[in-house]
Amino acid sequence: MIKLAIYGKGGIGKSTLASNLSVAFAKKGLTVLQIGCDPKADSTVLLHKGEAIPTILSLIKEKKDELKLSDMIFKGTNGVLCAEAGGPPPGLGCAGRGIITALQTIEQKGVFQTYSPDIVIYDVLGDVVCGGFTMPIRDGYADEVFIVTSGEKMSMRAAENIALAVDNFKARGYARIGGVILNHRNVKDESEKVQELAKNIGSSVIGEIDFSEDVQKSEESGKTVLEAFPESKSSKQYLNVADAVLNACRGKKND
Repeated sequence: MIKLAIYGKGGIGKSTLASNLSVAFAKKGLTVLQIGCDPKADSTVLLHKGEAIPTILSLIKEKKDELKLSDMIFKGTNGVLCAEAGGPPPGLGCAGRGIITALQTIEQKGVFQTYSPDIVIYDVLGDVVCGGFTMPIRDGYADEVFIVTSGEKMSMRAAENIALAVDNFKARGYARIGGVILNHRNVKDESEKVQELAKNIGSSVIGEIDFSEDVQKSEESGKTVLEAFPESKSSKQYLNVADAVLNACRGKKND
């Protein structure tokens, strides 16, 4: 089982990437589980025709002791298995603790044994890398972390903080950085800036996604690019990134 986490600043396109990767992997015949670890609970909307699925935290509150694993896992496009951790209402509670509770709950209910996924993708907000937001990095959840960034300053700063968080856990044998993925925002010298960032954090850029109206149009229709525009340049780029991610994960396992 390949377990990976996708981190990035809010709005950088990590959920779009995660969903397109999930579809790409599913098209290869792999069983994929995508887990949204963002309080907005919108990681998997493109896999459900733009509709949000019930969150694990809301289901825990609603069903209590009657909660079943099957209540929390939903099948989306191309059979991708989906779950959303969710979060507390704005201003109430801690989103990080919500992620901890959600991940522990589906693990205790036997999600990996029941569904036997080939690939697990944790889609994690990377603006604040502390508490529950670091959980996919530690405790054996993800083995590899892929950082999504543009050449914008705030996005690159978030990427540096994510890399620092991963490095701080390195001595404990937790997740490692599998690579950087550049999601273009047409910033001046963007490729050079992100290449330099990747070098500084001891990694490399393993894939690039160009800014494209096809991505925007597909999201407006509630679909992944691979579903809405399968022959587009964007789809080919997502497929290339999917191959690069698989190679990075498999290569690390053989180290």
